Amino acid sequence: MISWMQRHNKYLVWTIWVATVAFIGAGFVGWGSYNFGSKAGNVAKVGEIEIPQSKLNMVYSDMYNEYNQKMQGQLDEAKAKELGLVQQAFAAIETQTKVLNFAKENGIIVSDEEIAKVLQSIKLFQKNGQFSKENYDHYLKNRRMTAKTFEEALREELTISKTLNLLTTNAMPFEEKVVSSAINIADKIAYKVLTLNDIKVDINDSDIQTYWELQKDNFMTPKQYKLSIVWTDTTDTAVTDDELQKHFAENSFNYTDQEGKQLSFEEAKENVTNDLKLQKSKKAAQKAYIAFKKGELSSNETLTLPVNDMKLSAEIWDEIAQKSVGEIMKPKVANDRYATIKIEEVIEPRVKSYEEAKEETTAMYKVAMQQKGLSELAENTLQNFDDINATTSNFLTLNKNVNLAPLNSEESLQFIQKLFTSPEEKGMISVVDKVVIYNILEQKVMPTDENQSASIKQRVGQLKKGIFENNFLQTLDKKYPVEVYVQGLTN
Repeated sequence: MISWMQRHNKYLVWTIWVATVAFIGAGFVGWGSYNFGSKAGNVAKVGEIEIPQSKLNMVYSDMYNEYNQKMQGQLDEAKAKELGLVQQAFAAIETQTKVLNFAKENGIIVSDEEIAKVLQSIKLFQKNGQFSKENYDHYLKNRRMTAKTFEEALREELTISKTLNLLTTNAMPFEEKVVSSAINIADKIAYKVLTLNDIKVDINDSDIQTYWELQKDNFMTPKQYKLSIVWTDTTDTAVTDDELQKHFAENSFNYTDQEGKQLSFEEAKENVTNDLKLQKSKKAAQKAYIAFKKGELSSNETLTLPVNDMKLSAEIWDEIAQKSVGEIMKPKVANDRYATIKIEEVIEPRVKSYEEAKEETTAMYKVAMQQKGLSELAENTLQNFDDINATTSNFLTLNKNVNLAPLNSEESLQFIQKLFTSPEEKGMISVVDKVVIYNILEQKVMPTDENQSASIKQRVGQLKKGIFENNFLQTLDKKYPVEVYVQGLTN
């Protein structure tokens, strides 16, 4: 199913939003300037089922909020259109609805009792381990939806889950044996690891300069901007504890840890203080902007910075890229203070002189020569493998982590994965900046232990279900036609 979603409707998961109760605190996001000429409030028809605009709105809103969270609040309508969020939301619903058509046609239903059982199991709706109607009503109010709408969406999600679960089959003994053999095959090898340190490179100025002549277009100065900046500091802006408490109470949803858990006031106090100081200093920054624009105020400093320098935020650099020389930007936050910026000059990239690029060129030349030398050494070592002092390993398998000195654990894992997908009995495998020359000495199938048996059964089941779901969903594509009433919902 995963591969099918990647090729077809990548965002099927967005439609199954109810059971996980995603984006609880998010507000509803509208459609912006999209214009719907739908039929009786519907935007499309899949098979025998109409898709209401309200359903598309909900999926789009959840998707918008998730993207906005990942982009740290920087998503806007224009960016949403660029990302094709409308099309993604519709593609997800289209796939969901095809499964619902099949369920309807074959009498697969979810009872009211099943709905009630799932509602009672959702921890968000519980208080002291019991279902709380107060919590449930509060959730519905925040999402601006009725219980009927929510429970119908939940019914659809459970119907899809029940339908796809019909494709689950037990692993057969022969299938388990095949997978077990693939997992437990073991190789004993002789090997030698070659590294860049095995290659000695003689470096002289003439060779480096010749290399620079051939590669000089790769050695460019960064694009730079000369900027005059008026800073509005917030350090001395006074805030009281009462003001901080009030600001936190009104904006507590903005203060969470990396896992999305809301912080307490004490945990968030430093950020709350910075935010409130910025809020209270905004008017002073706007006054400074007006005075600067009128020529009544001089800049605090003039800087020449490469694009995306950390002194300014990504948001500021995005706006600078859209401005012309002489323009003055409105105040923007940069490291807990406001910056009002005038673009004085744009300094375009140019090819660095040899002297400017010599250090970079020398490093690149050395690596290029080492890589060339390593490749030649590897070929020679492979041809004369029987004559070298190689290391012999124990039996290696895919499911057992080992360290093949001098490789580290990650490099060893990469090598073993490549070894078991290589058709060559004797060969070379690149791992990061190293090359491993190997020769398989012996091969056997290791016995399956009890703990592994359960894992193999699970893998076989997952593999079979994935194949069945892939074929099933491809069949639904052909079985249920899609009629779209609204332009712009499909690519």
